[in-house]
Amino acid sequence: MLRRDRPPSEQHLIPFACHEASTLADALARLQLPGAMPVGGATDLFATVDEGLPAPIDLVDIRSLAELSGITESSDGGLHIGGAVRLADIADHRSVRERYPALALACEQAGTPEVRAVATLAGNLCQRPRCRYLRRLIPCYKNGGDSCPARDGENRYLAILEGGPCWIVHPSDPAVALVALDAVIEVAGHRGTRAIPAGKFFVLPTERLDRETILADDELVVGVRLPGESAGSLQRYAKLTEHDAADFALVSIAAVRRRDGEVRLVLGGVAPRPYRVYNSVEEEVMTGGLDDETIEGLAERALLDAVPLSENGYKLELAASLLRDAIRTLAAG
Repeated sequence: MLRRDRPPSEQHLIPFACHEASTLADALARLQLPGAMPVGGATDLFATVDEGLPAPIDLVDIRSLAELSGITESSDGGLHIGGAVRLADIADHRSVRERYPALALACEQAGTPEVRAVATLAGNLCQRPRCRYLRRLIPCYKNGGDSCPARDGENRYLAILEGGPCWIVHPSDPAVALVALDAVIEVAGHRGTRAIPAGKFFVLPTERLDRETILADDELVVGVRLPGESAGSLQRYAKLTEHDAADFALVSIAAVRRRDGEVRLVLGGVAPRPYRVYNSVEEEVMTGGLDDETIEGLAERALLDAVPLSENGYKLELAASLLRDAIRTLAAG
């Protein structure tokens, strides 16, 4: 792999092996080796390798594993999506579009058509943040430094909620929808399997700085379960970007009113993980019949804990606008 981010005199090849796993057990055994990393669509991995973030010795190709493939019906009336399923296939799948439109829309708006055609669901959930300091190896907490240069530097696209000591935002669109849908993320490693609620899969910088999920080095995402309780409910996904839908979200929202009346409001682009709105806002939206003044107050309450940095205060109004629209839709439904 050629390091194109260096001048010609300093460019060099980074050697690594690529092993096509034949079974899930084969993949998990290989991932126990030092420097092994799973690879699916590789739309982000090869970029981060070129930028010097990971240093893989052995890439474990999991794209052809039967255990990570397909979209199937679950016994509870939900769906199971394999970790290696492409985002384009999720967005186009009839059952996903009809029963989980928030996820279909989120996948449909993740990157360009070319990216969606190769990017896997597991890879998208585990992609690294886009902070320029991290990506350019400017010393920061996430690449071995002892400070966050973004806090007083270029922070236009970073967090206004749950920030510190690092202010990255998680870049995944589907992650926001999965948290709102109460999805469960299935993980496998050499110690066994785990079923993790999507809301607990992503972690804050205060919990760990080396990555953005709870995954151990030898674990991988094998699938996602969408619960029957969220199927066919009132759902929406909306995303605001700087240029077009292929951009990463400045702010996004997934909103769900389940068939039992429970409400979920989750923001993207504002925190190091998908940000679930609490502050009793969801409970009040459940009551319905809200007037404009009440809706305005609920949107403000949802953002009471926001602490914008020097260049990203604009995200407050973007988030408030998306919240007002979502609350109005769910309350009316």
